[in-house]
Amino acid sequence: MIIDVHAHWGPWFFTMDVAGANVATMDRFGIDLSIVSATEAVIYDAPAGNRALADWLATQDRHLGYVTVNPRRLADAERDLREYLPTGRFAGVKIHTDYTGSSAASPQTREALAMVAEAGLPALVHTWGTTVLDLAQTCADTPGLRVIAGHMGAEGYAHAIEAANACDRLYLEPCYSHAPAGRIARVAARVDRTRLLFGTDSTLIDPASAFGAVAAANLDAETAELVAWRNAARLFGLDITA
Repeated sequence: MIIDVHAHWGPWFFTMDVAGANVATMDRFGIDLSIVSATEAVIYDAPAGNRALADWLATQDRHLGYVTVNPRRLADAERDLREYLPTGRFAGVKIHTDYTGSSAASPQTREALAMVAEAGLPALVHTWGTTVLDLAQTCADTPGLRVIAGHMGAEGYAHAIEAANACDRLYLEPCYSHAPAGRIARVAARVDRTRLLFGTDSTLIDPASAFGAVAAANLDAETAELVAWRNAARLFGLDITA
């Protein structure tokens, strides 16, 4: 069983598209369930992308969605959460801090994440470098909030270790366009293994990258199973058995 907690649906504005939301691609890598955000929602228009994703998810049985929230358009976010959560096809919220120009420490992102906490959902938040520390602080300051540090800080993975140990409601997801030697093994050795998740960043990055990086970490069997799906099933409240 494998749950991909960081995937996308829809075309990108450049040519890095590997069709990762395609079921055939999922089958090739043994991915049973992907949780996806709409590319259009992330990079351009959150309401339009969320609406298109909701229509597509209604035809799928191996995908769940993230409602993408633009912290600078909170009225839109509140409306979309109210409309799409009752469908049962959305499992969390996606916030891309760079595309929206809203850092994890900004007032608007903190307000958006407070809204997410009130809705009882996990949020996948883009982190890079030291920004994962800002996310940890916002998480610690927001009662009930559960956040996934997308890319676990990328090259700043050492900061992700500090962040995860500072807030027990912060989870780490490792997808990254590079594969520094020992990155995942180092994090897994120093962070509570129940807060480690698996993500690929498809359709932006070929899933082979994430699979190779995790395999190179040589995780023990129990930890590997937690990372592959058990932690995600618990975090998102999914009724899944292997």
